This record gives sequence, C-alpha cells and structure tokens, in this order.
Amino acid sequence: MNENDWLLNNELPIRLGFFFGIFALIALWEYLMPRRKLTISKSLRWVNNLALIFFNNLVIRLLFPAAALGVAAFASEHKWGLLNYYQPPFWLSVIMAVIVMDLVIYLQHVMMHAVPLFWRLHRVHHADLDYDVTTGARFHTLEIILSILIKFAAILLLGPPLISVIIFEVLLNATSMFNHGNIKLPAGIDKFLRCFLVTPDMHRVHHSVEENEANSNFGFNLSWWDFLFGTYQNQPQAGHQGMTIGIHKYRDPNQVNRLPGMLMMPFTKKIIGYAINRRNLNK
Repeated sequence: MNENDWLLNNELPIRLGFFFGIFALIALWEYLMPRRKLTISKSLRWVNNLALIFFNNLVIRLLFPAAALGVAAFASEHKWGLLNYYQPPFWLSVIMAVIVMDLVIYLQHVMMHAVPLFWRLHRVHHADLDYDVTTGARFHTLEIILSILIKFAAILLLGPPLISVIIFEVLLNATSMFNHGNIKLPAGIDKFLRCFLVTPDMHRVHHSVEENEANSNFGFNLSWWDFLFGTYQNQPQAGHQGMTIGIHKYRDPNQVNRLPGMLMMPFTKKIIGYAINRRNLNK
C-alpha cells in the first residue's frame, strides 16, 4: 500500500482524531481562562450547535463519500491541475497548495458577505448570540454543500498532493475552533501570532453586530489575506468585553440558537442590497 492509498483509507479517522482532540483542548481552555462571560445558556447553544454540526457531517458523507481527498486522488490520477502539470518539487507543491487553498477560503468568505443570496446562508454562522468553540463549525447545511463544491473546483484546478489536502483540512478545522474559542491570550502573544495566524481576538471582531466590524477580518487560518487586501481591523470599537456578538435583527435565542430556527433562517426576512458596505446588512 502506497502513501496515497493509506491516506485515502485513513482520512476519516485522522480528521476525527484531530477534531475531537482540539475541540476538547479548546473547550477546556475556555473553561479555565474564558475571554468573555457568556450571555446565553451554554447547554442550549452546545446541544443545538453540535446537533447542526452532526447533521451537516451526515449529509456531506451521504452526498460526497469521496470527500476532498478523493477529488485530489482523481486529479492526481488524471494529471489535472497546475501542480500536476508543472510538477514543482514535492515539498514546494505541498506548501503552495496549502497557502492557495487558504486563499480560496478567504475569498469564499468575502463572497458569503458580498452576495445577498450567500449572506442568507452565512447568517446562520453569525447569528450565534455567543462566541465559543462550537461557533467555529456552526454553518447552514446549504453553505457547507456550497463550500464543498468550491473546494472540489479549487482542487481540480490546482492538483494538490493528497498530503497537502489532509494538512489543509486539519489546519482549517483546528484554526477555526481556535480562533472562535472564548479564550484569553496574553496581549504580546496575540500580537505575535497575528503576524501569520488568525487569533480569537482578531476573528471575534468579525462577529460583531456592527456592520463595519462584521465586514472585516475574513481570514480563518492565515492572517495575511486581511492585511494584504485591506480587510483587517485591529480591535472592536466597544472592546472585547463590551462588544455585542451576533446580528442586530436576530436576537431571539429560540430562533438563532435552536436547530429548527437555524435551518430555517436563510428563508426568513429580506436582504436589501449587498451585505458588504450597505446599511441594510441586517434586515
């Protein structure tokens, strides 16, 4: 059995092992050193957020059993994609693939805020009334499906090595849980990490109810894209203790923190104009 076959056979346990291990670590960190006092029942949020995460993973496994790694194997077998065509050194292909796929996620995130139809889906992520490790994987099922299709297209165009896809998937899940964590970092460490990694304080700004703050800090893993494209905002205007998490017009816990309400949210209320840089963001 070669390396690619081993990765294909062990992709799920590798990802699940990292997911549960990092989730437990961040959850313990939140308990020991919370950044903010939670405003909504933790049991209510966790039960429903985790139910949505479980439901999404079930749907994805049923719709896309091969997952991203299977698409990468297909591209490799048929020599599709830029990296399969030009064949740079293996180590360089791995690094380039991880960085380019992270850029794709950044651009996809901006698109979710810029296009009203996509913002309808993405509101489910932003409407959480508190901010902790479970928020990092709380997305509407249709957004997850769209994200998977975008990822598949990027893999077919790029032709990344299979190991780079595994590294990217693990990093994306790990950093999403980390930067959505309700955890406290010393200011000096936070400032250093922001040079290359999205920190909890950096990404929490993005979950503010204020429009100019919600439309900043789009990165999930590498912080470079926000600096490069001018979407970086250092701190929330009201401070991390004073800022309000969520969306102005979605403040009912029974709607935004229960599974039926989360699944129905994209089909409620109107979006007037584009989500980014419009005053009617939360209508």
